[in-house]
Amino acid sequence: MPAGYQLDTDWLLDPSPFQAQWSEDETQGILRLHNGLIERRWVIRPNAATIALDNHMTGESVLRSIRPEAHLTLDGTSVPVGGLEGQPNHAFLRQSWLSQLKGLKGSLSYTHHKVSVPGERLVWKRLRHHAPDAVWPPQGIQVDFHYRGMQAMPEGNHSFQDLEVIIHHILYDGLPAMSKWVTLINHGTQAVNLDHFESEILAVVPTEDPVELREGVKLETPNLHVETDYAFGGFSLRNSQRHSVHWEPDPLFDTQVNYLKKNPCLLKVGPSMGPDQTIEPGAQFESFRAFMLLHDSRDAHRQGLALRRMYRTIAPWVTENPLILHLTTTKESTVREAIAQAASCGFEMVNFSFGSGLNMEDREPAKIAYFKALQAEAAGLGIELGGYSLLSSRRISPDSDNCIHPDTGKPGGQIHGFAPALASQWGQHYLQSIQHFFTQTGFTKFVHDGSYPGDWDAASRPPLQKGLKDSQWVQWKQITTLYEWMRSQGIYLRVPDYYYLKGANQAGMGYREVNWSLPRLEQQIHTRQNIFDGTLQKTPSMGWMFVPLTEYHGGGDVATIEPLNEHWDHYQTMLLSNLGAGVQAVYRGHRLFDGESVRLGVSQWVSWYKRYRDILESDLIHSASRRADGLRPDWYFHANPGLPIRGMWVGFNPTPTQLTIDLKLNVYHTGLLDRLRLLPEGELEEALLLEIDPHHRITLPVTIPAQGHRWFTLEAARSPANQLP
Repeated sequence: MPAGYQLDTDWLLDPSPFQAQWSEDETQGILRLHNGLIERRWVIRPNAATIALDNHMTGESVLRSIRPEAHLTLDGTSVPVGGLEGQPNHAFLRQSWLSQLKGLKGSLSYTHHKVSVPGERLVWKRLRHHAPDAVWPPQGIQVDFHYRGMQAMPEGNHSFQDLEVIIHHILYDGLPAMSKWVTLINHGTQAVNLDHFESEILAVVPTEDPVELREGVKLETPNLHVETDYAFGGFSLRNSQRHSVHWEPDPLFDTQVNYLKKNPCLLKVGPSMGPDQTIEPGAQFESFRAFMLLHDSRDAHRQGLALRRMYRTIAPWVTENPLILHLTTTKESTVREAIAQAASCGFEMVNFSFGSGLNMEDREPAKIAYFKALQAEAAGLGIELGGYSLLSSRRISPDSDNCIHPDTGKPGGQIHGFAPALASQWGQHYLQSIQHFFTQTGFTKFVHDGSYPGDWDAASRPPLQKGLKDSQWVQWKQITTLYEWMRSQGIYLRVPDYYYLKGANQAGMGYREVNWSLPRLEQQIHTRQNIFDGTLQKTPSMGWMFVPLTEYHGGGDVATIEPLNEHWDHYQTMLLSNLGAGVQAVYRGHRLFDGESVRLGVSQWVSWYKRYRDILESDLIHSASRRADGLRPDWYFHANPGLPIRGMWVGFNPTPTQLTIDLKLNVYHTGLLDRLRLLPEGELEEALLLEIDPHHRITLPVTIPAQGHRWFTLEAARSPANQLP
């Protein structure tokens, strides 16, 4: 366990003791939501306010000061929701001060709360059962706080009396994480405009409090992770959250050491601008959802494991992980042969890749019928079909259908150069055409390249979009409505952006496309480097890689796998470099094999992968793995204490010489104690019984052939097994 850990049981190994619980102290008016890992407490008199956010894993208090539970700007008026005022010192909150605090002036007032179990955030039609423990909806406790009316209501805003605000919280079982969002309901007879909202405001204990700040010196942020499903704008988690998660200085924190009071320790969750949404009488508005994960360590590897556990809980569709051949043509004879090859080798999908000729925007009945017939033929062989469509980075004619840059008043200058406006007539027709294609053909996979990346649009586009201030919100709603529909239909969704929490299955693991034109051996090293780096925050199934079966971005003979039978050693290493990490790649070309020997080779590795799929798709343990550098052996290590096979090691030797290493492998995350059974290459008769030392390590010599590989599995100790001398 990490240093400073306060609990007897490590939740990453056994989450079962940490069930969400709710309790109420009516005498003191204090409500408590906790699961043994984290806890949030509220006081409800004289108004509702969060008075504690505690990390029981480390024994630390996260909260130092009371703020409103949310903040709204309605028709230009600032409206806090809940909250108390009068705290004398904002560096910490003493229990004895609570009775002296007053309701925040102008704030909506707490009326009541309801406790329930979490429901589905979106509908998941589960067609691919790759993770045995995936649960939806996640288990835990939901608490909804209701607010109405205002204290000292501003003149001329009587319509706010008819506005009900519900603040929702979910605490998850077995996970130090909570989610939060806000619903507004207009019970009145007048429309109300929501100019802006902040769904979470937390005055957090800073990790650092320097006297001075200097340009270019970055402060270490508080030891918690916050993200929202209002996420777009890149492969990177950090890039995707810049639109909604904001760390700001706290002007009330007068006792901080920083002389100018600029320490960014006030967390605000809300859109950068907008949403500028009108709530008509009888209608309601729902904000995006925020997810907060408290960490038990500063160790990056352990934080990555916690983050990946959160994704498996709040977006379990990311565990779907089918093997896919990406076709570069729609020629009927080639397509039928590719489908037959995929079925023969054990692949599960065939996707019409970019450049194949598929155009999902074309509604011509004959073309729809052609792809529908191919889908029916593929389904008969157990193969799903999918296709590719490009959205962003296109310039649509006329220019009025493109996003208008707010600084120039013209199209262009957007994140990808040009961007179609999703609220335009073209944008609406495009989204409808994509849905029409899937409805008519029965395809069950979609690759959406250049999804909506967060571009602003300065144009007015009635009836959907007023102008600049609501343009990001409107376009995000348009694209995520499509993605949520796809999730409800069981359509596997690859998007090169962070749309996981709104239904996407995969984004890119992270790679540079032109690297696939490098010499073959260099491609192998880059593959394993990119996977090691990408899986620090992503599960293996969350990121795709690339295997160019045909020439890609040039490179000539030294870079190309085709003809496949001439480069089987490289092809095999690329298969294992991906499948050994539990990662799927874009196998892009027109076939999987060009002869019986290659067919047998691909089939054998696919069968191996499926045999060990559960452990291979479990998380990589980065602290027990070794990143590829091309100089010495590198390896992946997977662990899962909930499986019969607790661990799997897959090693590679990129050098031209056979090497033997004295491997010291930390097996802590397998949950195994004292000793274990190791099966080299899965051979039962070669099983070894190994002792686990006090540092959770096993030690054994491993010989890897030149430019070759080795692998073994770990299980609980049992007989028969050979004792390692």
